[in-house]
Amino acid sequence: MFYLFGKPYKRGFFCNDESLYHPYHESTVTSAMLYVIGLFLPICTMAMGEYLHARHFSGQTAKVLFGYTIPPWLWNAYGKIGVFGFGAACTALTTDIAKYTIGRLRPHFMKLCMPNIDCSLPENQYRYIEQFNCTASGISAKLLKEVRLSFPSGHSSFSAYTMIYLAMYLQLRIKWKGSKLLKHVLQLICLLMAWFTAMTRISNYKHHWSDVLAGSTLGTIVALLVMHCVADLFAEERERHSSTEKHRPTDYETETGVASTQLSLRS
Repeated sequence: MFYLFGKPYKRGFFCNDESLYHPYHESTVTSAMLYVIGLFLPICTMAMGEYLHARHFSGQTAKVLFGYTIPPWLWNAYGKIGVFGFGAACTALTTDIAKYTIGRLRPHFMKLCMPNIDCSLPENQYRYIEQFNCTASGISAKLLKEVRLSFPSGHSSFSAYTMIYLAMYLQLRIKWKGSKLLKHVLQLICLLMAWFTAMTRISNYKHHWSDVLAGSTLGTIVALLVMHCVADLFAEERERHSSTEKHRPTDYETETGVASTQLSLRS
């Protein structure tokens, strides 16, 4: 709805603001790449992770829905992926609300807009200009709308959310004892993908550095909130540890058992 009908806040500019005079470059990480990788990779990983987890850990019961028996791994994958998708939607919505409310101009604003203001005149040097029209030819209305949506960076917030959530899911599911570093290498790759995406938004002059910082912070906060407060990814781990602790004999019970054994041997 924002994409189709939203109108960003029309912010003005200063002629001497050098941060708005950068050239226009195509995106290294396109929106299609962002959403395909950011959604496809975690969803496939969660589906595979729940399937492998169900094969090695028994005791889970199947669900029956409309007369059909649903395997436990598929039900668990549905829950994990559903919560992940909810967080992704919250991240995108929160980012868009900020974008359209603030309307910050992108670093290539002057290149795409070419406002009908003579910035060489002394009276325009330090004047905040709000009334202007874009005179650049061949620029679509979509680009002129996008040029006002710099803060915060949507690529940064979405990549941070998806990759941090995926890294924490790997922390939950990878239990292979053959290598102590494999899990952490995979987690590092996830974080580096988000980091690379954020850095390209600066090098492509799509965002100011503060836009990228705000976007990455937003995505990280949403990932942590969804992970701990909504999905509670590590609840089953806590339950497993607590059940193990309950069945483990205490020091007092162990000492009592040893003492009883010694008394019986003496008698």
